Amino acid sequence: MTSASTAGATSTASSTPTPTPTPTPRSPSNSSPGHGLPGGPLVLGVRHHGPGSARGVRAALEAAEPAVVLVEGPAEADALVELAGDPDMRPPVALLAHAVDDPGRASFWPMAAFSPEWVAIRWALDRGAAVRFIDLPAAHSLAAADPTWDDGEEEVSGSGLRIDPVAELARVAGYEDAERWWEDVVELRGDDDPIAPFQALAEAMGALREAYGHGGHPRDLVREAHMRIRLRAARKEFGDAVAVVCGAWHVPALTRKTTVAADRALLKGLPKVKTETTWVPWTHRRLARRSGYGAGIEAPGWYAHLFAAPDRPVERWMTKVAGLLRAEDHLVSSAHVIEAVRLAETLAALRGRPLPGLDETTDAVRAVLCEGSDVPLDLVRDRLVVGDVLGGVPAGAPAVPLQRDLARRQRTLRLKPEATERELDLDLRKDTDGERSRLLHRLRLLGVGWGEPATGRSGTGTFREAWRLCWEPELHVQVAEAGVWGTTVESAATARARSRALGSEALADITALAEQCLLAGLTDALPVVMRALADRAALDTDVAHLAQALPALARSLRYGDVRGTETAALAEVAAGLAERICVGLPPACAGLDTDAAAAMRERIDEVHQALALLPGADGLADRWAGVLRRLADRDRIPGILRGRAARLLLDEGRIAEDEAALLMSRALSPGTPPSDAAAWIDGFVGGASGGGLLLVHDERLLGLVDDWLTGVPAEAFTDVLPLLRRTFSGYEPGVRRSLGELVARGSRAGGPGRATPGVPGFAPTPDRDRADAVLPLLHLVLGTEALV
Repeated sequence: MTSASTAGATSTASSTPTPTPTPTPRSPSNSSPGHGLPGGPLVLGVRHHGPGSARGVRAALEAAEPAVVLVEGPAEADALVELAGDPDMRPPVALLAHAVDDPGRASFWPMAAFSPEWVAIRWALDRGAAVRFIDLPAAHSLAAADPTWDDGEEEVSGSGLRIDPVAELARVAGYEDAERWWEDVVELRGDDDPIAPFQALAEAMGALREAYGHGGHPRDLVREAHMRIRLRAARKEFGDAVAVVCGAWHVPALTRKTTVAADRALLKGLPKVKTETTWVPWTHRRLARRSGYGAGIEAPGWYAHLFAAPDRPVERWMTKVAGLLRAEDHLVSSAHVIEAVRLAETLAALRGRPLPGLDETTDAVRAVLCEGSDVPLDLVRDRLVVGDVLGGVPAGAPAVPLQRDLARRQRTLRLKPEATERELDLDLRKDTDGERSRLLHRLRLLGVGWGEPATGRSGTGTFREAWRLCWEPELHVQVAEAGVWGTTVESAATARARSRALGSEALADITALAEQCLLAGLTDALPVVMRALADRAALDTDVAHLAQALPALARSLRYGDVRGTETAALAEVAAGLAERICVGLPPACAGLDTDAAAAMRERIDEVHQALALLPGADGLADRWAGVLRRLADRDRIPGILRGRAARLLLDEGRIAEDEAALLMSRALSPGTPPSDAAAWIDGFVGGASGGGLLLVHDERLLGLVDDWLTGVPAEAFTDVLPLLRRTFSGYEPGVRRSLGELVARGSRAGGPGRATPGVPGFAPTPDRDRADAVLPLLHLVLGTEALV
């Protein structure tokens, strides 16, 4: 399904199509509805994924009753036809072909319940007719430089250029919208003769092929040569009791006379690769995407409804929409439904359409059921017009061993793949949740993005994890690619981790890999990763690299208690890194420029947090406090780092508030360049460290900042203003407002710079009237108001 006719079709129903001018026809098609009649085989040209085309194909097959049905699709899929009749096969599904030696080279052939090809396959299986796929084998198409071939989306008319045949026919008919023309003329048809519409379409496509040749799709000539060879073989076996279902663009090429030698010459010398083919589940959302592996249709949920609705499709659709809106607490009555149906039919009549299509029903839903709002309409589009349908394939479908092991693990852990995105909360103290976590982490290590951690949703500590799961069809390709590492998820993830450990150059990459191995429970991979980590850590002398690597190790050391993994070797490496950071950090911080100092501040924050997580790190904590003290006292250290060191010491209680005020007053003294002083302030109260609250509750520090700021010379103020604005703009609005009020009113002693005696931020004596004002509220909360 890769020709110019692959774009999606639209709605369907029973009605007489609008008369449409067509190009001058060529000689009549040699289609025939009967068995072995002189006209030859029945060739049904369709537009893929069109519900009207699908119904027309079913009617034509019922009338012709062929002995074999030939379908446009990779020839290797012949071996998979019988699976289409399995009760567990639920469309939408897709044929997947990938190169054995390079699984990333893959192509999909999606089919929905309303796809003409799927309808033809199921009709043949139900009636015992044979089914053959006649398109060029995937072994050749995947060996081409561009395995996706021509997608037919480029719409350029003219000799030798790529054309969209449907757009050309619509232009001749006077339509500006090709989709609207196809819907009116093909999808909304209601003919007594089931063969006549296919004959008319074949004649129109024949005129286009005469005018434009291959229409800018040169590879179609090779594909059509293979189709003709397969058609001849079927006629030799079954006579003229043959039906062909293919893109309408190919019909003239299949019905014209050519020689076997000419067709074989086109196929001679084509590149070839070894391939594997199977069925995989597909989704309506992937059918709706115009790029990647999508089929390019806009409303698969709408098309599925029209194909399945036996009668009165518009009324049934409006009822379905009303049910959805009611479930979402929107006020919708039966009167709304009746009025919406009337409006849709009126719009169709005003627009000269045979029946209401998606545009008319959408306009009616917006105006009546949604009361003019696009908010509930977006819900209808997402849930119904597109939909979340996920197909299914039988367990016996061919698959790589890794895919089979993954499916087994999914069943065991009750992790059903779903097309809709959902949240999964795991309690790692439970065995099942722990296994689920390990499976998801192993898949992430293999590059299979089924689940992504939901940041900010995990609980405290390491006992909980939150994931966001969504199964996309292309994940089957990712699983096939990962299959080169092993036959089970665990063995493949172990082999992948070992390979990455041996190939990683950066120390931070190896520490992140060690964390992944612990999260995934890959105990067999840890020895290799740990050896690589120890070797790289011993050779790396860059303190910034060591500081960047330590946090991942510290986080990993917390997993032993919850996940039952051994982390003794990891603790030794982490302790060694921490020792080397303590020794090398002060000289590494000297003489840094502005950008390097800002990056080093982030490293210092990360190391400070990591050391708090290391078990038995009391001695390291004391050493780290000494390092911070040296950073805070040395003038050669950039101001942003001195300020950050002072703040960390204050938060840890390593220095008193008076000493912090002394460090600030020294940093903000008149002899300090304004830019360096502003950087010190940024390091001390900037970032996400709660510096704004510190200034609100300690008026001495606020007064020091205020006195320094008011004394900055005018010529230097414009230089320090951007940094100060960046520092204070990171505070919460309430904090900024409180700081402004404090500065505006000054302290009781005359201003922020002259603090009052007593506890900073508090009056010398309690205000009993203000304190008593809270008592009524406390009694109300505690339920003791009756005792007052």
